[in-house]
Amino acid sequence: MPENHLFIHPDITQAETLPAWFYRSAPLFERQKTALFAKTWQWVGHQQLVPLHNWAHPFVFMEHYLEEPMLLLRQNNGEIVNLSNVCTHRGNLLYHEAAPAQQLVCRYHGRRFTSYGQFKQMPEFTGVQHFPRPCDDLHRFPLAQWGPFMFTSIQPAFQIEEVLAHMQQKIGFLPLHQFVFDKSRSKEYLVHAHWALYCDNYLEGFHIPFVHRDLNAALDYGNYTVETGNYYCLQTGYAKDAADAFTLPPEHSDFGKHVAAYYYWIFPNLMFNFYPWGLSVNIVRPVAPARTRVSFLTYVYDETKLDSGAGAMLDKVEREDEFVVESVQKGLQSMVYHTGRYSALREQGVHHFHRLLTQFLGGEAGT
Repeated sequence: MPENHLFIHPDITQAETLPAWFYRSAPLFERQKTALFAKTWQWVGHQQLVPLHNWAHPFVFMEHYLEEPMLLLRQNNGEIVNLSNVCTHRGNLLYHEAAPAQQLVCRYHGRRFTSYGQFKQMPEFTGVQHFPRPCDDLHRFPLAQWGPFMFTSIQPAFQIEEVLAHMQQKIGFLPLHQFVFDKSRSKEYLVHAHWALYCDNYLEGFHIPFVHRDLNAALDYGNYTVETGNYYCLQTGYAKDAADAFTLPPEHSDFGKHVAAYYYWIFPNLMFNFYPWGLSVNIVRPVAPARTRVSFLTYVYDETKLDSGAGAMLDKVEREDEFVVESVQKGLQSMVYHTGRYSALREQGVHHFHRLLTQFLGGEAGT
């Protein structure tokens, strides 16, 4: 296979992993901005970012990487929209911090917009021909909501609602609106490795007995399952002790099983880890080819279960993962290592991820 050509065989028993150069290539890392991340969905946050009617909240889509300025606006009727935070006159940022927003006014030259982003008025523009144009409105980005959580994209290549519907089938028994953000248990990590390596590691439980002694003690590794679907992967961990499992309703598809954790991944870099105590959202943010920021956001539902089962000691598990992923990053600099093979029993999630990456980056993923 020539250098810089990606191919992942659709049959996992024949497929080879992504080549080492994928994780080293600076040009490919740069190309992923438009070919991958601009076309997929990213976490925005909890709807409490815009707690009041006529309230604006600026944020940056993929800060330190893609850097697209966006602006959440809760309308007078309660609807939340996501607009460009860039004035269409000369590119000034409209908002620098959260604030009330009855109407949008640029503080550079006074251009005004409605709360839905339509151009309204511009001082000193008398006589300007062919004005205003459609592009003088603020661009509106798609915004998806699941319970209290929000997601957005620049130019999505798929509908995240299909993924969220599957999550709702599994997780819908949990009252997401009652989950409370716990800042003290939320952390950010700087990992000296490629962002995709971090996702590779997340997408398989194969390493659990070798890397995570405490987690392995809580899980029934032999019954660990992996399910792949369109733009998502679900790993289900089962508890050795029924006391560390979810209390599932009788109508649930897993009723009668001792489920310790549902690990959901949304392509390419979002993870939602549900435990009996609540939810840990993991966001993997590229910074450089060998540098990644990972945010752990903790939402607690039942604090009495925080320190037991698969959802305990998450910081320790993260540090163990971090050590292994950084070790792999160093190993991929080798001149003699090129590709590996997949475990057909344990690495279906990694294979699925690599095929999707290949499709988005213009390689061959087979059919």
